[in-house]
Amino acid sequence: MTAAIAAPFPYFGGKSRIAAQVWERMGRDCVNFVDPFAGSCAFLLAAPSHITTRTINDADGYIANFWRAVASEPDAVAKWLDWPVIEADLFARHVWLLKQRETLSDRLHTDPEYYDAKIAGWWCWGACAWLGSGWCSGEGPWSVENGAIVNIRDGDAGQGVNRKLPHLGNAGKGVNRKLPLLGGAKTGINRQLPHLGDAGRARIDWLISYMRRLAAVLRNTRITCGDWARIVQPSVTTRNGITAVLLDPPYGVGEMDYSAGNNHNGDVAAEVWRWAIENGANPLLRIAVCGYEDGRATPPGWSVMRWKARKGYQTDTANSHSETVWFSPHCLPERAPMLFEQEA
Repeated sequence: MTAAIAAPFPYFGGKSRIAAQVWERMGRDCVNFVDPFAGSCAFLLAAPSHITTRTINDADGYIANFWRAVASEPDAVAKWLDWPVIEADLFARHVWLLKQRETLSDRLHTDPEYYDAKIAGWWCWGACAWLGSGWCSGEGPWSVENGAIVNIRDGDAGQGVNRKLPHLGNAGKGVNRKLPLLGGAKTGINRQLPHLGDAGRARIDWLISYMRRLAAVLRNTRITCGDWARIVQPSVTTRNGITAVLLDPPYGVGEMDYSAGNNHNGDVAAEVWRWAIENGANPLLRIAVCGYEDGRATPPGWSVMRWKARKGYQTDTANSHSETVWFSPHCLPERAPMLFEQEA
């Protein structure tokens, strides 16, 4: 098992804490990997080196663009990511990013080689600085029109942003938390270093090195942006050999603390579960389905791993003790019962 690389941005429901244990259930003879709900790519970043074919997907254009850009031009993403957290910039960049959403999605779907490093860097920077839910969700009331801040709830305008403080925790989030200590300064996002002198050079050098490590992981990874069902077809899965299909769909309940996806769309989770049950007996498929323990019946031959997630920013912690992973019959048996706690 190769050492996992930490994800560059926080993501609600990320599975980095249990990724290694899930991979143990896939086995050494598994050579193909499919992740239809990539998000922060916790499973990809923990994938063993013997997995030779890898395909990830996310319906969120910002996420798909980020991973495409890192794979193709990591130094450019690092350049756009390298910026101190300034509240006014957080608002201005948030508005600007939302205005790119429609054209970004179109270009990602029509050109398999398209990416925008600036959008990738600014989106990741904001995801690390943003506190709570709503980053690039388009659900807020504020926008900028003709150089003025306006409340779009008063008119017929489209998507807007919320106005809130950036994350001012001592450790920050995502990339901001991982930046090295330079000149004795703390690394919290409220005390980040400017792009000046030796400290600034060391900072950008570290970011470039980190993004290049991510790019190396992505080099043999196919990245798609669209409906999850497209990449669980035989042409992507079993025709490439024994395949790990790691399914972490929106659960349909709970708060979306970091990501902007449609978490309250329970239909997706139900569709994923149906597909998993219908295909679980295939000896070439090793399927892991993530979700909340909700009373569903565990199919014959399937096994269950339960783990404890931390609450993050949620005020309702009722679901924090019901995280579950269901494994299809051809997954390897669990070595010993374990209880994991998800990192915030």
